[in-house]
Amino acid sequence: MQISKLIKSLFILTILISSISFTSCKKKDVYEYGVNQETILPNNVGKTRLKTNDQFAAILYANLFQKALSTSQIYQISQAMDSKGDQILARQLIISNFMGKPGVIMPTNTEMRADIPKFVEETFIRFYIRRPTEAEKAYLSESINTDPRLTPELVYFAFALSDEYMYY
Repeated sequence: MQISKLIKSLFILTILISSISFTSCKKKDVYEYGVNQETILPNNVGKTRLKTNDQFAAILYANLFQKALSTSQIYQISQAMDSKGDQILARQLIISNFMGKPGVIMPTNTEMRADIPKFVEETFIRFYIRRPTEAEKAYLSESINTDPRLTPELVYFAFALSDEYMYY
């Protein structure tokens, strides 16, 4: 009798183990998502040194005219900037002066609006020597699309006055 109870207990235990293993062997859906590895750094991570007035004038001129400024012109501009107490005002005056001269290489408003992504990409490379992030592309493109008063001259002016442009 004890053997039959033992056999019954073993039989019930076997059924329980089988039922547990059958229910736990269900195929589960596996979802895999691909993620691109991206290194995220601040835009100006490598730019830690403030440009001198000489450097600012020479680089700005090169960005706008695609040619070098003479050393005597750099000296004159640097002296003018040094004579102003407010350096931001001095930079604004230099930018305005350069923008008003003939020979500035800049797309027209029509050209900018015909291919906004290209304009945004080229402007970042020209002034910041880097490609824009997706957020920067979206923001500037949206600004250009929604504001008909925004011209290439205003965009260039903003880039030349930005904090990032002040560093190399």
